[in-house]
Amino acid sequence: MIVKEACVDSLELAILAENNGADRIELCSRLDLDGLSPTPDLIKSTCKSLKIPIMVMVRLRGGNFMYTDEELDEMIQYVKQIKFYSISGFVFGALTKENWPDINVTKQIVDAAGDLDVTFHKAIDATPDPVESSKMLGQTGITRILTSGRKDTAEDGIEVINNMAAGDINILAAGKITSNNLPLLQEKLNVTEFHGKKIVGDIYSV
Repeated sequence: MIVKEACVDSLELAILAENNGADRIELCSRLDLDGLSPTPDLIKSTCKSLKIPIMVMVRLRGGNFMYTDEELDEMIQYVKQIKFYSISGFVFGALTKENWPDINVTKQIVDAAGDLDVTFHKAIDATPDPVESSKMLGQTGITRILTSGRKDTAEDGIEVINNMAAGDINILAAGKITSNNLPLLQEKLNVTEFHGKKIVGDIYSV
């Protein structure tokens, strides 16, 4: 069994993804900025309409993944508010000035999320060493790591993704994964979870 997670930024796309066979949704806004936090209204309406799990992006702005104390406080308050909706968890990532995972900040988000899942997103691919970074994140309590193996595509990142998958944290493969190349990647990657905007077909062109 595999999990197909579709990345969407609207209720209409979320419904279409579920109807096309998505097993889980990553709900965002502003995919043109690589995904920002969705509004509470969008989360509520999506929760009412879908039966599959919903992961909510926690990212207040575009740009880098280094956050001020004020930004962190705002993200924590967002998580504390949204976690009482009918969602499965959050998608988040934070880095230090040296581009390693910010363990302290990540722990605070995990603590705020409580019993809900937390995915550390593709900020991992901006680190000097995703494999070592995934080991560092093992002490934070996150559920999974989203990665393309520091490459533009999952296919190019196969070796790194598989090295990361040999660790203790579940790896969610990403990087231009579509319904067309998914069968090939299932054969080559030692993971069971796959993520993409077109993973259940090109829903954005409908």
